[in-house]
Amino acid sequence: GQSMKKKPTDARITVRGTDIAVIRRGDEDYISLTDIAKSRNPDHPDDLIRNWLRNRNTLELLGIWEQLHNTSFNPVEFDGIKQQAGLNSFTLTPKQWIEKTAAIGIESRAGRYGGTYAHTDVAFEFASWVSVEFKLYLIKEFQRLKEDENRRLSLAWNLNRTLAKINYRLHTDAIQAHLIPAEVTPQQASITYANEADLLNVALFGQTAREWRDANPDKEGNMRDHATLEQLLVLANIENMNAEFIHMELPQGERLKRLNAIAIRQMRTLTARTAKQLEGGSQ
Repeated sequence: GQSMKKKPTDARITVRGTDIAVIRRGDEDYISLTDIAKSRNPDHPDDLIRNWLRNRNTLELLGIWEQLHNTSFNPVEFDGIKQQAGLNSFTLTPKQWIEKTAAIGIESRAGRYGGTYAHTDVAFEFASWVSVEFKLYLIKEFQRLKEDENRRLSLAWNLNRTLAKINYRLHTDAIQAHLIPAEVTPQQASITYANEADLLNVALFGQTAREWRDANPDKEGNMRDHATLEQLLVLANIENMNAEFIHMELPQGERLKRLNAIAIRQMRTLTARTAKQLEGGSQ
């Protein structure tokens, strides 16, 4: 079977002294039929499951469930099985049922946490075939499990909302402090930049790519990889403006001052808008 490094059992519930595994499959819960069967026949739980599967009423129920939930279900194979049901010679294992009909309501697992699992709809039916009393206790414990999960989820959700609000405050404070470019110093304006990309970097980020790399040796990529959406937008804008200024034959120092002024103005506008949207969204 598949390797079972990660324990697939998402939860265990105890029903009248029997431990029963519940696993998640997407949005659905599957309950161990093997564990339910152990409550009646601890030594040969599989025999009990096979006997239940032989039953014509069981097959009718499984077929209807699959037709409602499973577009890949094979009705032709299902009809063949149904014709056999009721004959003394008829036997059916969960594996055969799954392989022949492409059923999804029952699952067969190998390995340490192996056994036969079934969707809750199906598992409750099996439980009532084993013992009606046991089924009622099983449903009760299962509901308790779901309530616990929901409580935990809503707690996590509230926590997430609180964190989002705190984060938003931190983020807006950071925007005011760091994202608005500083004004270019006369010294920066007097330097001759080897490439235009660095001119834009200084206008927007206040430093060259090389300076950023020296200051952030532990960070992957370059300064632009760490830019915010707003910064990238402004970068594209000042790139276009720079091409225009070059065309106008403005000297580099002059272009730097103008691009820097534009970057400051645009970042102010953009970050103010972002803060407004965030404020609207976090109420």
